[in-house]
Amino acid sequence: MQKEILGNIHSLESMGTVDGPGIRLVVFLQGCPMRCQYCHNPDTWEYKDNKKISVKNVIEKYYNVKEFLKNGGITVTGGEPLSQIGFVTELFKQAKKENIHTALDTSGILFNPENTTKIDGLLKYTDLVLLDIKHINNEEHIKLTGFPNTNILEFAKYLSAINKPVWIRHVVIPTITYNTVYLKELGRFLAQLNNIKALDLLPYHTMAISKYENLKIEYPLKDVPAPKKEEIMDARFKIFRAYKEAKKLG
Repeated sequence: MQKEILGNIHSLESMGTVDGPGIRLVVFLQGCPMRCQYCHNPDTWEYKDNKKISVKNVIEKYYNVKEFLKNGGITVTGGEPLSQIGFVTELFKQAKKENIHTALDTSGILFNPENTTKIDGLLKYTDLVLLDIKHINNEEHIKLTGFPNTNILEFAKYLSAINKPVWIRHVVIPTITYNTVYLKELGRFLAQLNNIKALDLLPYHTMAISKYENLKIEYPLKDVPAPKKEEIMDARFKIFRAYKEAKKLG
């Protein structure tokens, strides 16, 4: 008998409204290699044993709240879901048997373009990828997260090549990502992709500072203000203008 795969989870949210279409059951997994300076879930970073949960348990939780999940499904986020790819694959496989919509919220940091066997197995059962592009500039990405963005951008291209639907997510941070040069660069990159269904520009916020204080971790961006509404609109305009110009040239 095959051993049951258990997920090491941080928490479950039964009424998620910002992690994919509709109202969703959101599974937060434990463990992430990146250390994004604005991360609002620093308590999910460490690969420590937390709550162990089975695929069956997650599906049961979904059905317990299904009547409230209008036009929704299951989203797996983190942490970094690809750090527990075996569990997520089994969960999504079972979800698709139950005709449940599946969404993967990932940075793509663990994508290996040299060996796509495992990710192909997961994407087979994934309806939508929410791809977080932290910073389009590689050097700035390293400063912001501790890692280069090379594999992330390769993952974006790979998803386009296999025509997997994607929502691009990008956090607008004054003085860091809210920069005309970087916004235009992001727009030109996105113009290379043919599978984008939505662009979510998320306003940076400092709501997680109390978490950092409780964990005795210094919050790196405490002096960075949240963006104004007009700055979010301006960022979207600059991305789309560069996107459209690149599409015309292409």
